[in-house]
Amino acid sequence: MYSIETENLTKRYGDFIAVDHVSFQVEKGEIFGLLGPNGAGKTTTIKMLTGLTPPSDGDALVAGFSIRKDPIEVKKRIGWISSEVILDDDLTAWENLEIQARLTGVKNWKDRANDLLRYFGILEFKDRRTGKFSTGMRKKLEVSMALLNSPEVIFMDEPTIGLDVNTRASMWNLIREINRDYQVTILLTTHYMEEADSLCSRIGIINKGKIIAFGSPEELKAKYGGDIIEIELKNPSKTISLENAAINNNKVRVKVNSAELALMDIIKAIGNENIKSVRINKSSLDTVFINLTGGSIEEQDFDARKFYAMIRRARR
Repeated sequence: MYSIETENLTKRYGDFIAVDHVSFQVEKGEIFGLLGPNGAGKTTTIKMLTGLTPPSDGDALVAGFSIRKDPIEVKKRIGWISSEVILDDDLTAWENLEIQARLTGVKNWKDRANDLLRYFGILEFKDRRTGKFSTGMRKKLEVSMALLNSPEVIFMDEPTIGLDVNTRASMWNLIREINRDYQVTILLTTHYMEEADSLCSRIGIINKGKIIAFGSPEELKAKYGGDIIEIELKNPSKTISLENAAINNNKVRVKVNSAELALMDIIKAIGNENIKSVRINKSSLDTVFINLTGGSIEEQDFDARKFYAMIRRARR
């Protein structure tokens, strides 16, 4: 049984296609990830699924309701955690929860709010202004607010962006716990490879608005993985004859079954005198993305100024 079913979901801004006929299903109770670089279409997809922006084409069922025909029914059954801070720092935790209850139409919310704050270990701070909360406490309160209306599905848009390593690890544990204890389906977007690998039972890799691969982390690594040897050249203009090599500016990437066995032959073929540095990426979601697109997530070209200027023009 699916909590989310999308079919040819598309979003256009003028001539620009932000999300291009995306189709996937999210099973009830799973943690599903949309993995891709900035500007890939992750946030736009979530905005359509949560009713914040209408699709240009296609449709989706969320908790059994169409985002086109029944957006209000969809909103009643979902929770949402933005990549941006949604708390009012001048209000207490309790006051933030009260506003959330009123916005989502939750009646008799106080018992539920107390239970959530107790579950996350911040009940004793409910009368403290959230501006004085630590980053971890703020995240716990945001999750409490997302769970207040007992949602069937929670959408998390880049939930750990900007967090330090320790807080990010704590957030991962929190996501696993609420998925288990509250039996809630979670769709999260991320550009962190290790986050998707650690949390998600299945992943859709999205790039330039399209889903380019789909499956569990293990399935994706088995199908598209392999080791990647990346060599930075001193003289990129020098001719290189090397099988299965992708050359981009001053970098050469070679996909091999075993980096340890192939490295010396590759160095010999390129010439030691032309090698500035060598980097080995063992089979991972990062190598999956490199093999699918020819570059790492960090290297994908995304000009935020041009993107948002395009959207503003399209809305006029």
